[in-house]
Amino acid sequence: MARREDFDKIELHLVRVLHTVISERSVSRAALRLRTTQPAVSAQLRRLRELTGDPLLVRAGPGMAPTATALALLQPATDLLQQAERLFSGHARTQAFDAASADAVFRVAASDYLDPLFLPALVTRLKRQAPSVRIELRALSREFDYRRSLAAGDVDLVIGNWLEPPAELHLGRLLVDEVVCLVAADHPAVRRRDWSVAQYLECEHVAPTELHPGAIGVIDQHLVARGLTRTIVVRSAHFGLIPLMVAGSLLVLTTGQLFCSRYTGVLPVRIVRCPVEFPPLAYYQLWHDLTHRSPAQRWLREQVREAAQGLRSAASPALPVPPAPPAPPRRRARH
Repeated sequence: MARREDFDKIELHLVRVLHTVISERSVSRAALRLRTTQPAVSAQLRRLRELTGDPLLVRAGPGMAPTATALALLQPATDLLQQAERLFSGHARTQAFDAASADAVFRVAASDYLDPLFLPALVTRLKRQAPSVRIELRALSREFDYRRSLAAGDVDLVIGNWLEPPAELHLGRLLVDEVVCLVAADHPAVRRRDWSVAQYLECEHVAPTELHPGAIGVIDQHLVARGLTRTIVVRSAHFGLIPLMVAGSLLVLTTGQLFCSRYTGVLPVRIVRCPVEFPPLAYYQLWHDLTHRSPAQRWLREQVREAAQGLRSAASPALPVPPAPPAPPRRRARH
């Protein structure tokens, strides 16, 4: 490990390089994130190897993999960067974010359950007000650990719906939506005035792929809590394609009314009331304390909130929208 005289020469940027190289598992990707050159990152990686006495990254098939020492250093590096952010947060608060001239990179992970128009509207809004920013969008999938990615600084925001969002994260509620069913125009449920709970459960259902093995979504969480079980015959990682599947089959999609309303005018599908009573779906943006005080991130969260609110005003709901439920109690302030 580093001698005292070497330790005194370690600057914060070198810690950020260490964190980024280990997180990205690639010198070239780390260079992109750090907005520097690959030779510069390679030189800093050599220095880090000398300081730690460990290769940190080793060849693994077509890519690179972190060593055990590198993985052990990742959390301390994260903690150190977070402490540095807090140390200088008072200064950061005095600096305004100039969107028109900013060249920041915003990394957002989002589900496409909210509305197929949401991410396009958000990107359009960001690029109109901050033309030089870069935007990286990631999907919420079973391979993506969003809590770890937020804590590591790999993403700035996560947008989705949860019955109980993780308590360690800050949250901002974007909107609430009524749970309805989307079915084909000739589905028997369209003709039935008294579609029963039993008939609903007996249908063939389509649902998104679980976010992690063994997980169940908010719809099935509620059903299980009521002692009910539906038959899911199709699981799809591509939520935006599900309405096309519904249009040509007897599949039933149970989700938010806002999402479903985008397809009733372009596909032979209908929105019908769900015979099971569900609480409204609540959509949130979540972020870590690491970015909580950043002026740029505050501005980003404001744009996300405005984009989400604009969806509701632009929509033509086929069904009434329920009142917003109270937000879950939080230990952290919302901004």
